[in-house]
Amino acid sequence: MEKLGWFGKFIRNKYLLVIAGLGIWLLFFDKNDLFSQWSRRAEVKKLEADVQYYRDEIDRNRKEMNELQSNPVLLEKFAREHYLMKKDNEEIYILVPDSAEAPEFSNK
Repeated sequence: MEKLGWFGKFIRNKYLLVIAGLGIWLLFFDKNDLFSQWSRRAEVKKLEADVQYYRDEIDRNRKEMNELQSNPVLLEKFAREHYLMKKDNEEIYILVPDSAEAPEFSNK
């Protein structure tokens, strides 16, 4: 054992062995190991970005709502486009593209 030098002293010191074993256990095998912490941190960053996106959308929708409430021309345009509203003397034609396209035949 005396030929091992500092490594031999390390192996014989039970406190350092317990601390090293505990450190390895906490870094790799515990429920809250290092890899789990990294993945959770990445998930938190993604969720914070989502929160910012939705806050921006709320602000944009509030501005649009204020514009619609204050400008009757924009309100009429919005009602015509989204709710298909019309004036009494108008007729509206809704053109829907045909979803069923002609099948392609191959010559075999």
